[in-house]
Amino acid sequence: MANRKRRGSLLTVDDIYRQPVGPASDPKSLYNLLLRFVAWRRERNWSETTLKVQTHHSYRFILWAAERGLHHPAEVTRPVLERYQRHLYQYRKRNGEPLTTRTQRTAVQPIQVWFRWMARQNLILANPAADLELPRLEKRLPRYILSVDEVEQVLALPDLSTPAGIRDRALMEVLWSTGIRRSEAAGLEVFSVDANRRTLTIVQGKGKQDRVVPVGERALWWVQRYLHHVRPQLLVNPHCQALFVALDGVEGLTPNGITNTVSHYMKASGLVAHGSCHLFRHAMATQMLENGADLRWIQAMLGHASVESTQIYTQVSVRALQAVHATTHPAERETQIPDDSPEE
Repeated sequence: MANRKRRGSLLTVDDIYRQPVGPASDPKSLYNLLLRFVAWRRERNWSETTLKVQTHHSYRFILWAAERGLHHPAEVTRPVLERYQRHLYQYRKRNGEPLTTRTQRTAVQPIQVWFRWMARQNLILANPAADLELPRLEKRLPRYILSVDEVEQVLALPDLSTPAGIRDRALMEVLWSTGIRRSEAAGLEVFSVDANRRTLTIVQGKGKQDRVVPVGERALWWVQRYLHHVRPQLLVNPHCQALFVALDGVEGLTPNGITNTVSHYMKASGLVAHGSCHLFRHAMATQMLENGADLRWIQAMLGHASVESTQIYTQVSVRALQAVHATTHPAERETQIPDDSPEE
């Protein structure tokens, strides 16, 4: 039971290979065409994360279709896909909650990509998912943006008398200084840090893009302290090149390990009940914007492919708007402000 996959976690490509569905020996079955698609994408160097998401959701659709006697792509029509969308809409998790709109979209989009590939490979005559309408996403702002004082409050929590505390402080300083993603932090190696140039090199970040980002002197100071005094103590495996190593010293912190570490301090601060690495990312972007940074520079720091993704921070940054409001609104421009409170 110890190796059993946690309910709700994504199935890996290897999981799919071990669990055939329907006429597994038929090369034209949905199952075998999914395996062909995965192999095709691997040959073209798609990231394993993308493949995992693609495979998981397409496989879930194959299971659903097989329960209804559908095993071949020719049997999948537009109405069938719409039925699957209704299934996702009506589905309830174990806690009774429905799937979020974003989760529903995430479940359907890989199927669209897969069927588009089949059409381009002439494996199907027409693509039933071509004009499938996805549920519209609500445009939500980040739920909470930490202020500078609140960030400092979180950063002050690690116990600096322990190796774990110094490592965690260095990790969080880097997350705040650079705004990198948790997966990018997990991918950092010792040689990713250039102290002379004050930069970090992110290798194969989101979208398999490399980039170099500046890192502040303060964060570098903590990284250097960790590298010189803590990492050598923790390290057991001399072949491990990861910058932030796990406490067992065998390998680097995983993305989930980083999330758990940061989440622990966020909860301990009492500021937020949920959230971890992205709170530092949101804070960095918003605070830099409020201090006058150009949106394009923030885009480069965050590794956004489009500036549209970065523009959300213009909606949560209110300091400049408050200044304009204070100097232009007629009520705010009044020089006489009553000293006493309004009468009851």
